[in-house]
Amino acid sequence: MSVDQPSRRPNAGFNPRIAAVALHDVFMAAFSFELSVWLRYQTYGAPQQPLFLWHGTLVFTVICAVVFWRMGLYRGIWRYASMADLTAIAKAVTIALLAFLPVMFALDRLENFPRSAMLINWPLLVLLLAAPRMLYRYLKDGNLHAVLQHDAEQRVPVLLVGASDEAEAFIREMGRSRLAGYRAVGILDHKTTRIGRDIRGVRVLGGLEDLEPVVDTLDQRGERPQRLLLATSKLDGADVRALLDAADQLGLPLSRVPRLTDFRGGTEPGDGPAVRPVDVEDLLRRPQRSLDRDAMRGLISGRRVLVTGAGGTIGSELTRQIAAFDPASLVLMDNSEYALYRIGLELDERWPDLPCRGVLGDVRDEVRVEQLFTRERPELVFHAAAFKHVPMVEANPNEGLLTNVLGTANIAEACRRHGTAVMVQISTDKAVNPTSVMGASKRVAEMICQSLSLTDTGCRYVTVRFGNVHGSTGSVVPLFERQLARGGPLTVTHPDITRFFMTTREAVELVLQATAADLGGEAAGKIFVLDMGKPVRIEDLARQMIRLAGLRPGVDVEIAHTGLRPGEKLYEELFHSGEALLATAIDGVHLAAPRSIDHAELTPLLLQLARAAGARDTAAALALLHRLVPEFRADGDTGSGAVAPPPPAAVASGDAG
Repeated sequence: MSVDQPSRRPNAGFNPRIAAVALHDVFMAAFSFELSVWLRYQTYGAPQQPLFLWHGTLVFTVICAVVFWRMGLYRGIWRYASMADLTAIAKAVTIALLAFLPVMFALDRLENFPRSAMLINWPLLVLLLAAPRMLYRYLKDGNLHAVLQHDAEQRVPVLLVGASDEAEAFIREMGRSRLAGYRAVGILDHKTTRIGRDIRGVRVLGGLEDLEPVVDTLDQRGERPQRLLLATSKLDGADVRALLDAADQLGLPLSRVPRLTDFRGGTEPGDGPAVRPVDVEDLLRRPQRSLDRDAMRGLISGRRVLVTGAGGTIGSELTRQIAAFDPASLVLMDNSEYALYRIGLELDERWPDLPCRGVLGDVRDEVRVEQLFTRERPELVFHAAAFKHVPMVEANPNEGLLTNVLGTANIAEACRRHGTAVMVQISTDKAVNPTSVMGASKRVAEMICQSLSLTDTGCRYVTVRFGNVHGSTGSVVPLFERQLARGGPLTVTHPDITRFFMTTREAVELVLQATAADLGGEAAGKIFVLDMGKPVRIEDLARQMIRLAGLRPGVDVEIAHTGLRPGEKLYEELFHSGEALLATAIDGVHLAAPRSIDHAELTPLLLQLARAAGARDTAAALALLHRLVPEFRADGDTGSGAVAPPPPAAVASGDAG
């Protein structure tokens, strides 16, 4: 693929935006010629009628069209108009005028054509071509600051990914100083309509899949890039993973351009911001969902809200997003003093006028829960408190059952007694065909809310099930980051183990979206299941993280297989094979209909389970758990709970709970 031509694509031959720019420039060429001749005769000589030199206008317009095309004037993206574009315009106008004079002399010996009109035409045409570009940029972002480019032969050549604000800012910043460390030699973009166009003189050479041919072509020109820089946040995880694999094959490190806020005006030479590593979140990102934020605001605004487990990964993100929707009050409950202090301090700093109260307490303490509901009278309750780490709960099953089952029952019954409008139960994919006590306990928690949603209580019970959230405590990504910092190895329990992943922000957004969309009787007894996309192979994620650190898997950092841990599944499921998965009007949210149990029948079993777990009668508690969740298949005897869990290995056990 030639770097001077657009990539060979079916839809790259005709670009309506380039055509519009070309028509504009050609029209300005004809208009400037007529205006310059008219001005010349108005100031000196007898005034002439318009188009009396129509053949001269035609010749000049055709010459300008050819010269402008060859000079690449049409390829510049007006959104990023700069001094480089102004320089190109001045050169193109000069060449067009110099080509026009001999052509006209050959045609009619320049009869009736005033040579001095060319002195008027040059600045006039430059102005007519440059002014709309600069005005367009000003209207877009108010930025008319143009910076002359400096010699960049000693800088590291880089290939940018994304024709974006970040790319324009990076190119501009690298042109500020002779000591800047990088120079952009080309751009790849996911929009084919931008191929062949320029940003500050740097060409969009192809699409994301064109990385190898573009690098080969640049290599032939002596400009082989030494690094690939992401300059956009609009790519989903699949695109970033594909880029990482392709860059790895070519020996190119993948990094990110600095944030826009890192570009400081007036930096000293060589003091510009440095490129930064690609975040693991880029590998896991999915396409942006369409969210009904008005409905979410309508759900929360002006209401009293309680969040249990408010200091955890999901709970803390819930409080942030809820606080942004202006609730009447926000109560945070957690049994961790430090976690509660930390999220409370953050909310006080970001929303100082929000009535916010932190409550130390345990959801399995029925008296404490009753006191809290009596005093706060919450209208919305988001129940995110749970013990979630599979090996820890496997080693301490009674504690997991008391928190995940009894705690959920306490909160759900308090919502019924105190007239709460909506209770949202945060569940996990580990509740589907569970092989661990944690998963089975979360399935019982689902059953509690299911049974109450089928009972006329006045409270709407919403259960939302999803998989692992990126960055949660105990999950795979922070573990890999710590192991990388120590030089490895990265521990993976099984080479074929897979997990679903979702960013914390996206998970909470969809939880709020599902809660705001009151589906009435259609959702009674059902569970909202978030679309987690395709599962990620954990060993692949480990290799990608090693490469993102600029290291080689198996050479610089080893990957060790430690074996599946007690209660751990090779792959997770979001719904039972016997469940009917129903589509909803909510983008990224489905409804599942697992088996339910009558609340009157469930209640005595829960009381028995609470007594057995409270007495630390593990055998009786597990027997009742098997009775409540027949599909629960433990790998073996859990034991008394006195055995410490094995050392952490890379499994994404940090989930919704």
